[in-house]
Amino acid sequence: MKGEWWRQAVFYELYVPSFFDGNGDGVGDFKGALEKLDYLKELGIDGIWLTPFYPSPKVDNGYDISDYYGVDEEYGTMDDFQLFIKEAHDRGIKVVADLVLNHTSSEHPWFQESRSSKDHPKRDWYIWKDHPNNWESFFGVSAWELDEATNQYYYHAFAKEQVDLNWHNPEVREEMIHVMKFWLDQGLDGFRLDVINFLKVHPDMKDNPYDEETGEQIHLHDKDQEGILDVIRDLSAIVHQYPDKFMVGEVGSDELDVLTTYSGKDKLDVVFNFNLGSLESFNLPDMYKQLSDMEKGHSEEQIPTLFFGSHDMKRSLSRFGCGDRKKDLDRAKLIATLMLTAKGVPFIYYGEEIGMEDVTIHDIKEMKDVQGKTAYESAIREGKTEQEALRVANDKGRDASRSPMQWNAERYHGFSEKKPWIFPAANDTNVSSQESDPDSILSYYRTLIAIRKEWSSLHSGEYEEMGMSGQVLTYVKSHDSDRVLVLLNFSEKCLEVNLQNMISKESHLALSSKRSQLKFGNTIELLPYEAMIITL
Repeated sequence: MKGEWWRQAVFYELYVPSFFDGNGDGVGDFKGALEKLDYLKELGIDGIWLTPFYPSPKVDNGYDISDYYGVDEEYGTMDDFQLFIKEAHDRGIKVVADLVLNHTSSEHPWFQESRSSKDHPKRDWYIWKDHPNNWESFFGVSAWELDEATNQYYYHAFAKEQVDLNWHNPEVREEMIHVMKFWLDQGLDGFRLDVINFLKVHPDMKDNPYDEETGEQIHLHDKDQEGILDVIRDLSAIVHQYPDKFMVGEVGSDELDVLTTYSGKDKLDVVFNFNLGSLESFNLPDMYKQLSDMEKGHSEEQIPTLFFGSHDMKRSLSRFGCGDRKKDLDRAKLIATLMLTAKGVPFIYYGEEIGMEDVTIHDIKEMKDVQGKTAYESAIREGKTEQEALRVANDKGRDASRSPMQWNAERYHGFSEKKPWIFPAANDTNVSSQESDPDSILSYYRTLIAIRKEWSSLHSGEYEEMGMSGQVLTYVKSHDSDRVLVLLNFSEKCLEVNLQNMISKESHLALSSKRSQLKFGNTIELLPYEAMIITL
């Protein structure tokens, strides 16, 4: 695939510290990821999204970068990184990396210089203020931290160790462009830009209003500000000077009209739409509405993204599950079919293909996520007991979906005693037990991705029609003379579907999650929790 290869691609989010430990120290690394490239190739992956691997104190699991030009020693060396890129490319797999342009670690030398004196040349690389306004961080505390060395407050949209850069300063822009070029020159195929709509704040720094009903702060002046799109156009022009590069943005907004302003011609190639991807529980009408809204809100230049898991949310099998492992896996196959056949660019979160579930942290000392820790501390201050605060931390935190990939049963308790994790005791939730099982969710993913590649209507098609009846979602997609019908029965019952004379002599069953053969007619009976793809 050349040019806009990403339009047909299937991406895989590889959470570096949790994917595979190649040197036995208890942390995932590039040597480990290299060992598993053949696994990803067999799965059918076209693109890997790497989470941050740069040197970092890891207050926020690497999203607090202390050196933009290196590889964190826990994950390996620059040679390990370059070998991983080469071997991925040799297998036809592109690699894009998370890049945090909004903020640096408070331990970054730039910030250490900035805080050393009000007159330091790098003082204006960050946002300083004598008296804080009312802005809250997105972790629920004040967004301002007093730095006693100069008796001024610095701004942080997230943790206090994640200090926001001042993108009104042209020197910051030029340095970050240099960073992007550096990694493109190392062989990266593009970037996933973290919280990209936070790059600028209102220069007047007015107080934010509050929602009268919820009491929550409305982030009116600290995101989606004037000038951000100009920055994105500049960055896009520079990245796309390199051939075959891809840019996806994380835009912190649930407003489709806002999301679509960030992608398209001369801007980001796509942005993540969390309205569909982060639904807290299974609700087919909500899914159908989001799919319909995405179709109305996008043009040929603005392609939707399709995902149901990431490092920032609970795992989809746990969110959408009912507690019955068999039924939950059946539903997971339906969700996979939707993600990989609907219109858009799909992103599989590591472990989804084997049905991994959330883990629960039983001791706050084991919690790694700053958001969970912050929620725990706030709950304790509010007078909650330690157990109540721990429940809040598990609810608000993001460790649940970041546990090590379960390659075999022996690794259920983590990579090593140094990094303990407790996994759900599902005997089939590992790669080795599913490899040779034709009915496993891993086998289903492999078959599904292969069929997606075979039929252009699945990876490049437009909707001819889409509808929902009860708990059945249907859509027809076409590309040139290629047409497919997708039927998804989310019900526990057998349901009859009228195909309205769509079936012809050339029609055949491309895939079913429940059977290998189908007798065609104007009506068919869908089995409980059955996903079906029929070529027309």
